[in-house]
Amino acid sequence: MIDEHLAKLSAGQLRAEWRRLHKGTVTPKGLGRDLIARAIVWRKQARMEGGLTPAIQRTLDRFAIELVETGDIKLSAGLSLKPGTRLVRQWHGDIYQVQVLDQGFKFEERHFRSLTQIARKITGTAWSGPRFFGLKASPDARN
Repeated sequence: MIDEHLAKLSAGQLRAEWRRLHKGTVTPKGLGRDLIARAIVWRKQARMEGGLTPAIQRTLDRFAIELVETGDIKLSAGLSLKPGTRLVRQWHGDIYQVQVLDQGFKFEERHFRSLTQIARKITGTAWSGPRFFGLKASPDARN
């Protein structure tokens, strides 16, 4: 429920309150009064209560990038790797190491968006990155 104070503000006053709470950023186009007021209430609550965890914020940032780049968001209940984690895989006698970053992965001093891109670079063929690095079972594996 929107607080009574916000319900009485004009659209211009709501946008001004948004700018104040969002360090001068402009209200996104297409947001109606109700959504602007709800976002203001959420922002105030987040300041008091602590807001989103860094992990949730990273996930939302990744979704935003994916939406802009592909026009879609792929939701998965997949594995969550913490930044700083090192993945190690031996392939044809060579050992490969990948570092998990806040957004993506570091392999051979280069940034990659996905493990699948790295698996393809290592093997030269189409592999599931999570499967290649042992994070996901093979489809024919039986429990």
